Amino acid sequence: MKFNTGTLDDRVYTNVKSKSEMSAKRLLKGRKHFSESVMVSVAVSKLGKTRLVFMRPGAKISSVYYCDIVLEQGLLPGILRLSNDDFLFLQYGAPAHRSRQTVAYLRSQSHVPEFIEPENWSPNSPHLNPVIY
Repeated sequence: MKFNTGTLDDRVYTNVKSKSEMSAKRLLKGRKHFSESVMVSVAVSKLGKTRLVFMRPGAKISSVYYCDIVLEQGLLPGILRLSNDDFLFLQYGAPAHRSRQTVAYLRSQSHVPEFIEPENWSPNSPHLNPVIY
């Protein structure tokens, strides 16, 4: 008899009628926690892609973190290298992307020639964002 508790990893093959009749010593122990997640950011265009920018584990992605770490130290140098200052910058709707501080930061940067402001973003268009699956 087979007991299926939801995933392939949880299947038990035995000749008893219920899982509770099986000796606990004979059951495999599952893992108690899921593996850690990783948050990354990348810029993608027809010219190529930047290097991946890994977020600090457990970091709260505030406007300050996004502008200082992700954009200034991570994405913008790669974008400038690929585009020679000729690009249109578009983000998706994460709170740190939409914040007044981030928009002000992008407006003030001489090396960001043009960007699409949040009020002009398409609300639900996965076709415009090739990185989100």
